[in-house]
Amino acid sequence: MPTFAAIDIGSNSCRLAIASVQQHRLKTLHEDREVTRLGESVFETGVISPESMAGTIKALKRFQKAVQAHVVDKVRVVATSAMRDARNSEAFRAWVKSTTGWNVEVISGLEEGRLIHLGVVTHEPGARGRCLLIDLGGGSCEVTLSEGGRIKEMVSLPLGAVRLQQEFLRNDPPTKEDVARLRQYIDRELRKGERKFGLPKVALVIATSGTAAALAEASNSLALGLEKKKSAKASNGKTTVQRVKILEAETGAVRKLADRLLKMNNAQRAAVAGIGPRRSEIIIGGAQVYASLLERMALKGFRYSPLGLRDGMLAQMLGDADTRASVHRTMEAERWEGVLEVCRRYGIDPRRAEPERQHAVQLFDQLQRVHELPPEYRLWLEAATMMQEVGKFMNHQGHHRHAQYIIANSEIFGFSPQQRAIVAAIARYLGKSRPEPMDRIMRQVPVEEHVHVARAVVLLRLSQALNQDRATAAVRLQTRVYPKRVVLNLKPARGRAELEVWSLKKEAAYFREIFRRELFVEVA
Repeated sequence: MPTFAAIDIGSNSCRLAIASVQQHRLKTLHEDREVTRLGESVFETGVISPESMAGTIKALKRFQKAVQAHVVDKVRVVATSAMRDARNSEAFRAWVKSTTGWNVEVISGLEEGRLIHLGVVTHEPGARGRCLLIDLGGGSCEVTLSEGGRIKEMVSLPLGAVRLQQEFLRNDPPTKEDVARLRQYIDRELRKGERKFGLPKVALVIATSGTAAALAEASNSLALGLEKKKSAKASNGKTTVQRVKILEAETGAVRKLADRLLKMNNAQRAAVAGIGPRRSEIIIGGAQVYASLLERMALKGFRYSPLGLRDGMLAQMLGDADTRASVHRTMEAERWEGVLEVCRRYGIDPRRAEPERQHAVQLFDQLQRVHELPPEYRLWLEAATMMQEVGKFMNHQGHHRHAQYIIANSEIFGFSPQQRAIVAAIARYLGKSRPEPMDRIMRQVPVEEHVHVARAVVLLRLSQALNQDRATAAVRLQTRVYPKRVVLNLKPARGRAELEVWSLKKEAAYFREIFRRELFVEVA
């Protein structure tokens, strides 16, 4: 059974989760976490400080030893808000690559929210209904409205705990002026969420990340009139805090705690049960965000979940590797909905593109002995088929170039930047140009995928040739594969399909160049 590792380089901390696949499910083998505050300098100066880089590299080296010890088959490393904002993020990525061999993938706020949502709905039984997910990290806050395990709406806001601390809260305790500026900024950003969600009217609110856990524990403790609930000292001499099994917090309690924290200094905040010395340094801004968000959306409170970004990353790796896993179906539906959303956004009627998509799928399935493409290219080919004409939204002339740009730079749920680059390249080469290794577009595609992209391009060109006149019923297609040739047998619904035959024969030379077989066309 394969073993996966997910590493989340966040603005406040780095996290590692290692899990193995057992009976189409994930079993956690190892977890680790290190507070590195990568975003602390970014939100102040715009660059990652050498100290933060060095601290994060040290943590990643420790993670690497655990990865090696568990003989992990696949590692995915993602970075979030701080790396999105840092001007020197490329230098840090190069340092990580030279030290560990890992490629760091900087994901958008919406992709971050999607992965968190995937992790929660995969593992939280109650998250399959209509619910709201809130993840407030170090640099950003993602709010997601989910229904039936599907994302209905999502917004990513620059309201992370470390960001707010660095930009607004320089005094301890904060002054009235600090608090006024903080609240004004939070209100401005939350209005964007209001425009998306209004009053969501959900029965369940799930909050993830350390800020939510601290607020839930602290509000419960203060409600009981306790400043700190101590257990016996552990064998290592450290004081531990008694935790409840299910952490929940009511809106009124969160507001009361948030306002109370404003009057405390760092030492006093650290003494509150559930907060601790590290979280106390950044809790004020996060508490104000939660209190304001819950009040604005008329929510009763939230339930804390320990799940997060790393769980979504592991779930996606499982879905990509195991087609029998339930998460695979969730991901496929999510990806396809993302493709259809792009089509709608740029004025493409999916019904008109459907015949061409069906031909592309048929060619992929029936010519597997010829193209030998990996299974995931079936979806990449379908996506490229549906979105190939989005470039006409910008200009009909040269629309393939525009389509490539739109696909590669659009937020399509479920597609990583590398996967979008592959789909965009397949959609690009439908005119006179051909994919060449030194093309600017192909340089965005991993070298090992160049051959695959070229083969997928041929299949898409054939499906396009089969759909020359969309006003008439699509032709039916049968294929026959021989050692040195491929025969396409066309059965037109009406007429003789002269235009389709002419278009297919134009592709014969390129087909021979890529597949080393002759292409013949017959009409039944």
